[in-house]
Amino acid sequence: QVQLVESGGGSVQAGGSLRLSCAASGRTSTRYTMGWFRQAPGKEREFVAAISRSGVSTYYADSVKGRFTISRDNGENTVNLYMNNLAPEDTAIYHCAARGGTWISYVENDYGYWGQGTQVTVSS
Repeated sequence: QVQLVESGGGSVQAGGSLRLSCAASGRTSTRYTMGWFRQAPGKEREFVAAISRSGVSTYYADSVKGRFTISRDNGENTVNLYMNNLAPEDTAIYHCAARGGTWISYVENDYGYWGQGTQVTVSS
């Protein structure tokens, strides 16, 4: 079991930046690959980024590639999502997720543990 708590959401203007953090507790987070997903109002939850257990491998949705960076600090049991050049279409609730296993995944159902989410609002 692992518990996930996100922080760092807020409101910014288009072109701004935010850093989201996900703190993991419980079983050591190094057992898990980690991901970020988001859900905008009236839309289904979608994949944003994922990172391997070691932090060496990452994967991004095309919509955020080049603007967002995912990283992890296994010593601190945290995963961060650095978001730059934000746009109104990035407005959503952002969820941190964890899955056991070696391979990173962009598939929502592959993740067994989820945080409650943090709101990101980008105004034009």
